[in-house]
Amino acid sequence: MQKNNEFLNKIEKIIPSDRLLIDEPLANHTTFRIGGPADYFVLPASVEEVTSVAKLAKDYDIPVTILGNGSNVLVLDNGIRGLVLKFSKEMSRIRHEGNHIFAGAGALLRDVSRYAADLGLSGMEFAIGIPGSIGGAVFMNAGAYEGEMSHIVQSVTAVCADGSVIRFNKEEIEFSYRHSVFHENHCTICEVELAFKNGEQTLIRNKMGDFTTKRETKQPIEMPSAGSTFKRPPGHFAGTLIEQTGLKGLSIGGAQVSPKHAGFIINAGGATAKDVLDLIKEVQQRVYEKHGVMLHPEVRTLGEE
Repeated sequence: MQKNNEFLNKIEKIIPSDRLLIDEPLANHTTFRIGGPADYFVLPASVEEVTSVAKLAKDYDIPVTILGNGSNVLVLDNGIRGLVLKFSKEMSRIRHEGNHIFAGAGALLRDVSRYAADLGLSGMEFAIGIPGSIGGAVFMNAGAYEGEMSHIVQSVTAVCADGSVIRFNKEEIEFSYRHSVFHENHCTICEVELAFKNGEQTLIRNKMGDFTTKRETKQPIEMPSAGSTFKRPPGHFAGTLIEQTGLKGLSIGGAQVSPKHAGFIINAGGATAKDVLDLIKEVQQRVYEKHGVMLHPEVRTLGEE
């Protein structure tokens, strides 16, 4: 995409040069280690910067994509047109008031989980091993081990396309399986308020330790991936169906169905987004032929092929 010099000049007055990158390879910012360039890559440090960037992008009709921690996404090989926004460490701060924790959207789930544990607060043990940010986790209502974000989110402060800052209460977030209202309203999650129950610190830490051990022994966390590739089909487990179809280890290019856990497609080395998409289609087709169940990707696809 040809750069808009007028837009670039104005955004440089909002975002310092060390937090504004041009044609930045998104493979550097995704857990899959896959993805073409972003036209403009911005690391905002405050809600005010997010607001100013949103207004400017709207004025120049430049699309904005929120990347989060880059997990649970597949960025396509030609990258993302327009502006990609990823939260910097300044928007990853964590604080608490009583049994409520307030986390900037860029805060990692594991860090918020540990922060809660240190305070003897229970409710987020399930998230210790999910490799995402709190903003991304709210966006997709991330969950594991019978817990999910909807159980603990109290409110969300977000910046919408016109630059307005809106606080959404729990009911307004419209949580459902791997879904929130932010899929439709395209507002940018900036801060999340979480409500916890008081618990016994030793029990909380033991539970987190058990979940961590399960992940480390059963999931291919040592390989680049976007987490679980497919949503859980009603009455089944995606990984079990894929394994029963004999697809563990199946490869297309550098993309592979994990030999360790069939529910994960991994980047076994040099995988392109096309490799991953082709492998997803192959898995869907073969599982449907054998079991009559259509698998739907949980991983979000962003950008241009």
